Amino acid sequence: MKMKMRKCPLCDIYTIKDTCPNCGGELKVVYPPKYSIEDKYGKYRRKLKEEMDNK
Repeated sequence: MKMKMRKCPLCDIYTIKDTCPNCGGELKVVYPPKYSIEDKYGKYRRKLKEEMDNK
């Protein structure tokens, strides 16, 4: 069994279970994607971060 941290988008609760213990909702995996030297979307992430910093 792989242990993956999950988060309920409705309750903001972190757990390793398959469903949210609070509301029974579907959970999302919270780990970031693996690093790649050939980052196809890096330009867009940097631009978005720059825009968010300017606000």
